[in-house]
Amino acid sequence: MGSPGLRPLLLVLLDCCASVSAQAAATPPVTTEGFNSTEAAWMTLRPALSPRPPGTPKAPGPFSGPRPTPVTDVAALCVCDLSPAQCDVNCCCDPDCSPVDFSVFSACSVPSVTGDSQFCSQKAAIYSLNFTANPPQRIFKLVDQINPSIFCIHITNYKPALSFINPEVPDENNFDKLMETSDGFSLNSESEISFTIQSDAPDTAKYEYGVRLQTSDSFLRFPSPLTSSLCTDDNPAAFLVNQAVKCTRRINLAQCEEIEALGMAYYSSPKILRVPGLRTKAEIPITVQSILMESLNKTLARLEDTDVLNQTLIEAGDVKICTNVVLEVKYSLTYTDAGEITKADLSLLLGTVSSAMLPLEQKFEIRFIQTMNRYGQLTILRSTAEKDCLALEGIRTPVLFGYDMQSGCKLRLTKAITCQLAVQKVKSLLKGHGFPDYVAPFGNSRAQDVLDWVPIHFITQAPHMKDSCQLPVALVIEVKWTKYGSLLNPQAKIVNVTANLIASSFPETNSGNERTVLISTAVTFVDVSAPAEAGFRARPTINAKLPFNFFFPFV
Repeated sequence: MGSPGLRPLLLVLLDCCASVSAQAAATPPVTTEGFNSTEAAWMTLRPALSPRPPGTPKAPGPFSGPRPTPVTDVAALCVCDLSPAQCDVNCCCDPDCSPVDFSVFSACSVPSVTGDSQFCSQKAAIYSLNFTANPPQRIFKLVDQINPSIFCIHITNYKPALSFINPEVPDENNFDKLMETSDGFSLNSESEISFTIQSDAPDTAKYEYGVRLQTSDSFLRFPSPLTSSLCTDDNPAAFLVNQAVKCTRRINLAQCEEIEALGMAYYSSPKILRVPGLRTKAEIPITVQSILMESLNKTLARLEDTDVLNQTLIEAGDVKICTNVVLEVKYSLTYTDAGEITKADLSLLLGTVSSAMLPLEQKFEIRFIQTMNRYGQLTILRSTAEKDCLALEGIRTPVLFGYDMQSGCKLRLTKAITCQLAVQKVKSLLKGHGFPDYVAPFGNSRAQDVLDWVPIHFITQAPHMKDSCQLPVALVIEVKWTKYGSLLNPQAKIVNVTANLIASSFPETNSGNERTVLISTAVTFVDVSAPAEAGFRARPTINAKLPFNFFFPFV
């Protein structure tokens, strides 16, 4: 029991201590833990608050209400603490680690732990090691940091921004004053500025990944859905970016003839620049390879002619339909390893659209094919799900040693295609671009050792029929190899390569206007190694001459 006169003093001290404790809890601490001692140093401390009478409300702070309490205590969170009741190596937040353990750490595996990412200001526990101390010490900081992931306004210090300011209109009284405060006037329009910047830009010698494909007037447009399922026609096609998308259009059938994106010419008329830069460069026209026509009952028919067809509106009473509308677009662009576009092919699906098919769905696809044999490899056709030889043109599979492979496709020939034209096309498909004349005998053969390389023997096999055109249908490559060197570690050596081009009679059309020819390529490896025979060197013979008195006096 104490004296009653001490109660006011005790209340004052308790209130003072409570204020200091509350302030200390809200101030970021910095703790340094050494080998022999542990001390906590507070960054800043406010002076002790003066005592206030009981029942007096606390002075309001700069905020209207208290901040929400963080759900996660970052100081107590430790994601690298994996072993219970045991110190984890380099885990600076592990409560089981002592200053002795910290002194042998090489780094902190988890340097910082942050709090809730939904707040503008979030707590962060930062751990580091002080290697300059002897022994090394762990440094722990609990700070408030600004969240860079969200936009926050902390202080509004520009009062005019809170209201609309009427601009000062020039007149005869304030004109001179406004002229002095302004930066002057410019007569250049936005289009002139952009043109000047474009003309001063350096001319790029090749296309690079992601660069939009330039045309003679603008860029190659590839309609795509951006913010919604509706088609956006101003989306550029990017180099080496293969895409396959579908989007919808809300159209009025009565105006279908006026909508450019529904017509075939919108996709076939642009001319792509071989390389980006000035318009004086060579232009690559888009070649229409095939046109499929889809009727209202979903039947398909291939058109022989690839001329441009315009969409046409047909009205029969209250019924309106639009024909020759583009439903699918497939671009196939051929490029070289130098970043140049060498060929542009286009396949289209046209159809008839009625009011029941609205909104109209369109499909777009673009892919890039490299025909140049970059590494001088022996290649064959690559099989795909489409099995269309025209779609496979330029797509090759390298021949791997020891792997027998076979691939094929279907070539559709119309009645208008002659045999001579088909022969050139099929030979190009079978042999590919730059068919090699030699192959290396070993996997590490040097290019300068020309005499060691194995030549490829090209043979054409065709039936003996007079006055008939022979169409190549298959290319069979046979690689003969042998085991070379030591029996313990023999090396594979190619000794002969033969390419057989097999031809058959040109097929005639019995019914319809289209013929289908099966084209195939194959490669086989044949081991021609002779049976190995173990051999041994002859026993060494002694061929030594001794002095004539070597055995004296015994002989």
